[in-house]
Amino acid sequence: MKPIRELHDLVPGRLPPQLIEAAQPVVLRGLVSHWPMVREALRSDRAAVDYLHGCWRGAPVAIMTGPPEIDGRIFYNDDFTGMNFGRADAPLPTLMEELLQLAAVERPPCYYVGSTTVDDCLPGFRAHNDLDLSSLATADTTEAPEALASIWLGNRSRIAPHYDLPDNIACVAAGHRRFTLFPPEQLANLYVGPIDFTPAGQPVSLVDLKQPDFERFPRFAQALEHAQVAELGPGDALYIPSMWWHQVEALDAFNVLINYWWRQSPAHMDPPVFALMLALLSLRDLPAPQRRAWQGIFDHYVFNADAQTSAHIPAHARHALAPITTEGAGHLRAHLIQRLRQR
Repeated sequence: MKPIRELHDLVPGRLPPQLIEAAQPVVLRGLVSHWPMVREALRSDRAAVDYLHGCWRGAPVAIMTGPPEIDGRIFYNDDFTGMNFGRADAPLPTLMEELLQLAAVERPPCYYVGSTTVDDCLPGFRAHNDLDLSSLATADTTEAPEALASIWLGNRSRIAPHYDLPDNIACVAAGHRRFTLFPPEQLANLYVGPIDFTPAGQPVSLVDLKQPDFERFPRFAQALEHAQVAELGPGDALYIPSMWWHQVEALDAFNVLINYWWRQSPAHMDPPVFALMLALLSLRDLPAPQRRAWQGIFDHYVFNADAQTSAHIPAHARHALAPITTEGAGHLRAHLIQRLRQR
């Protein structure tokens, strides 16, 4: 593994221009060091909890809970019939007070709040703890992306390598986190589990990075050769490009992460995983010659498509081969739904 590239001496709260153009991960040291939340967290966990108390307005949060035996690893159970954690809803202050009480326990149960919208959970938090995303505007959009801000909170935890479709800027507000990233082309070496039965929505690697079983997962050694790693403290941030696999470890008894994610695609586009699911249903089990033929069709119409792909068809007659608009996406989606219902 090698360290993730770092940028220092940043203007607090201001992302460097051209950050996302290279589609490579970057550590942004001190990017959110000016946040009041970070300043309180550097004082003490108690101060950080008190600060969040002041932002909370009563909405419960969804909590993943696991016994001490899982060692913070949010994952499947031993026989893959379910998960090794339970779920509960509770007021955020109640959870945070419990975390403070457990700080002195050597092997505490795991409590993990994941991907909770900040504006719903902590209204007013972003008035003083936020990022300026204007430098992410491109020549095509001329506007900053509309990012969703989420909070991740708990004690020590390990989230297995997974990918996200959106680009992601993860900001450590309290505690320390270790990120281990793998480029998208390492998919075959990560031994990914089911894509439709997952711990938290995304497919995950079945390899435990804390104690990898190279006899069971021999190609994972190759993945590690391409891995990049960084440890972040309060005030630091990390840019995780779309589709990069990443494991996230919360290292302290109290950890808070705020992340911003956005898609570099029109709002009318559906998640590509939908196409993968349909391809598994309709393509994977075809005879090999037919699969190769369909691979060529996908290359022609999707992966290598350009202006010449449909240039021979009158513009008014291109239908699904025309540039997709919001209206066109609606028509295509309705067509697919109708066809699926006919099965």
